[in-house]
Amino acid sequence: MTERTTRSPLRDRADDGLFTLIGDLPELVSNLVKAEVRAVKGYVGQLVKHGGLTAVFAIVALFFLFWTIPAFLAFFVILLDLWMPLWVAALIVVVIGIVLAVLAALWGYVRHVRKIQKLESPATSVKKDAGIVKEFADEF
Repeated sequence: MTERTTRSPLRDRADDGLFTLIGDLPELVSNLVKAEVRAVKGYVGQLVKHGGLTAVFAIVALFFLFWTIPAFLAFFVILLDLWMPLWVAALIVVVIGIVLAVLAALWGYVRHVRKIQKLESPATSVKKDAGIVKEFADEF
């Protein structure tokens, strides 16, 4: 019985000579670059698609939140009005809102703005990498 073997589409290069390998190098590099560009295009396409949909749903959520917050604040003022004058209840709600806004701003500054300021810029990273390569090249 004849045994059927499936061969890889990639050929075995173990017996190829040096000049054959060097001659195939431009085609291999070209294919690699094309494949990488295709992969990046696919990744960016998926990223844009899902990012866009996420942004749409976030905007819808913010729309409903925008109209829910005043209703909740009015409910809170009416609830406090049962125990105190209306102007005091409204003042308490406004002060609570200002305190929460200040706390959110401080939290955003401490947790995120400082981290953004500490980030290393890509230009600095490239300069550091170039220095490492130059240092390595000077050894030879």
